[in-house]
Amino acid sequence: MNVVILQPSYIPWRGYFDQIRRADLFIFYDDIQYDKHGWRNRNQIKTHQGKQWLTIPVHSKGVTQGVLIKDVRVDWSKPWAKSHLKSLTVSYSKAPYFKQYLPLLESFYERRDEFLADFTIETSIQLARTLGFASTRFMRSSELPNVEGQKTDRVINILKQVGAAHYLCGPSASSYMEPEKFAAAGITFEYMQYDYPEYPQLHPPYDPFVSILDTFFMTGERAGDYFLSQKEREHERG
Repeated sequence: MNVVILQPSYIPWRGYFDQIRRADLFIFYDDIQYDKHGWRNRNQIKTHQGKQWLTIPVHSKGVTQGVLIKDVRVDWSKPWAKSHLKSLTVSYSKAPYFKQYLPLLESFYERRDEFLADFTIETSIQLARTLGFASTRFMRSSELPNVEGQKTDRVINILKQVGAAHYLCGPSASSYMEPEKFAAAGITFEYMQYDYPEYPQLHPPYDPFVSILDTFFMTGERAGDYFLSQKEREHERG
């Protein structure tokens, strides 16, 4: 069984969803420390003025004191949902498939989740299903009992609990992962390689790292075609 363990993020980029595509089980790593300046509550979109951050405001009390991702609360005193929807509409109203996905987008911003992770996890699952990634199962690391250890050891303990045979990991984790420990645990290990074809975008130059919403609005139901690596595309061509 292929397993991915990844922190929940706000409307992530294409590579995040490629890990979902490749996983039999995708585990949202929600019981580790919240990283205040990471991707948990923000992401970027393309605009005619360049890239723009969309940031969900959160209650800051405790955020710098080791609060876990799952315990971070959304700050609803600010009209951020209305603002984000407006920014997306202004930036993408001329995109060929924007109207097709507007109802889904509106449903996201009608939510009123108390906790950030509830919002980001549920919207990511909906986006994955919309992409057609129907076979991947989802769970949260906080659902598992008695997971001990730090960094690689903790990841391996999670993988053992769920019966993983193969672990898929983003390349940024190479700075702290210890592959030899996976071999000792009988779990094969693989770093993701992000090698995706370009697609038409508004507001050049091309940028592959913005939110997955860009891919939806520009390619519609063909969005899944733009997840295939060069090797996969060559295999399809025979």
